[in-house]
Amino acid sequence: MPADEKLRIGVLGAANIARNFTAALRGSATVDVCAVASRDEAKAAAFATENGIAQSFGSYEAMLADPTIEAIYNPLPNNLHAEWTIKAANSGKHVLCEKPFAANSAEAKAMFDAATANKVYVVEAYPYRAQPQTIKLAELLREGAVGKVQLIHASFGFPLPVSGNIRWDPALAGGALMDAGSYPVSLVRMIAGERPSRVHAMARFADSGVDHTLAGTIEFPGGVLAQISCSFGTARHRHALIVGDAGSIETTFYNDTSDKLPPQIVLKRGIALDAPREIIDLPTAAGFRAQGEAFHDLVRSGWANWPGATPSETVDIMLMIDALAASARDGKVVAISP
Repeated sequence: MPADEKLRIGVLGAANIARNFTAALRGSATVDVCAVASRDEAKAAAFATENGIAQSFGSYEAMLADPTIEAIYNPLPNNLHAEWTIKAANSGKHVLCEKPFAANSAEAKAMFDAATANKVYVVEAYPYRAQPQTIKLAELLREGAVGKVQLIHASFGFPLPVSGNIRWDPALAGGALMDAGSYPVSLVRMIAGERPSRVHAMARFADSGVDHTLAGTIEFPGGVLAQISCSFGTARHRHALIVGDAGSIETTFYNDTSDKLPPQIVLKRGIALDAPREIIDLPTAAGFRAQGEAFHDLVRSGWANWPGATPSETVDIMLMIDALAASARDGKVVAISP
């Protein structure tokens, strides 16, 4: 289709995240959230009416069978990501799948195999990657603004009530690492630019069996060492420190930025404690909208300007999550095959 043709996206499920995605893209010049599907036909119809969506379907299968829908946004529970992304790809639909991309790395590989077989784009949804702030961060690192990166610290945590939230359910691939932890894991993979060689992690576990809080160390073959942490029991925070041999960067990596959550990068060029710091202010952006419109550009024009995780990055992210989870369970260092 022409590059300026709107991308017609259908949404799987009628959860709050689907509502937020739809609201952010309302009025977009390049994306039309044109359909929603639920296993409850009345729920789908009500969601469509409330959110100004033209079509609703009483099953996921019915929406995938509609030839007018080009792409699917998949924000279903983690344990359903692989099943419905593969079914969407087999129906000839491009897929923007919520993080974590899958329940494990084997599922992720199967999802990309389906994408390749059906010649469609399937990618993982990280709104922060489409933020001008993250795009600028990547540019600074490519230019060598801090020299060769040596250390990365990235953390994301927030308080999560125990009752009634699916993220506490191990059967639904829950846990702090799978949810909050996927963000710092993805960030350090983006910065390091390669698959890690080994990890070591420690965690505190909830009564349900999922991790409540986790901290891990990740080693990359090129020499970068990274530390990530995530939690369902801390004050809300989301920040990173990147230290090279010639300077450092402090930054947040929010999905959404605003006047209250300003997108700033603090860049220090030089190795002294009192080396001058430059505050780089970036434009604010609604993450779901920026990501959805970047997904349109990917489908219309290919990989060249896609700011998000590539398939190889996403497989590495899932390998890291698998390895960190295994290490936290048995206390051992876990190697990751090249």
